[in-house]
Amino acid sequence: MKNSILALLATIAIAACKKQETKTDNYSTDSTATAFPVDSAKTDGDSALISSDSTAVSSANSAANSLSDQDKKFADGAARGGLMEVMMGELASTNASNKSIKSLGEMMVKDHRSVNEELTKWASAKGYNLPTALDTEKQKKYDDLKAKKGVEFDQAYSDLMVEDHKKDIAEFKKESSDGKEASLKSFASKTLPTLEHHLMESEKARAAVKK
Repeated sequence: MKNSILALLATIAIAACKKQETKTDNYSTDSTATAFPVDSAKTDGDSALISSDSTAVSSANSAANSLSDQDKKFADGAARGGLMEVMMGELASTNASNKSIKSLGEMMVKDHRSVNEELTKWASAKGYNLPTALDTEKQKKYDDLKAKKGVEFDQAYSDLMVEDHKKDIAEFKKESSDGKEASLKSFASKTLPTLEHHLMESEKARAAVKK
């Protein structure tokens, strides 16, 4: 009887030890599962991306600050001038009474939108903020033109296009020779043939409405 009791106690003790070992093993597994190596790597990657972005912004700001006064003056003038050409061209395509004036306006809208897009891409790459509205002088020209109708509009628009493109050509030539920023000088040189073509077509349209 005594031996039976001892055997029973021994069995209970062995079972208890096995249960404790199983619990310890489970705890060890759970502890391992609480580590987040993937998240740590992700955090490191995010930090690297932020650092890269900061470097890019810093480089763009540095490039914008290094622009000469000539480059900045030209870029601002080209942006405002291009915007005015598109706005006036849209007026001509609807308000003009002469077919040649309407066609001239449509050409101005199409070509100057394309030129404006190129200038915007350049500014974005350099981190330079271009003006997005007309200055007082150009706004007045636009408002005065908008108030005209018929033949009066046709004559005023063609006069403005001849006058404005003569000025544009002079400014673009100056930038292509005196500018300091290589890609902006290239933009000016590349755009000159388009402006010269616009001047020629504007002179033809003006002659047509003044006959």
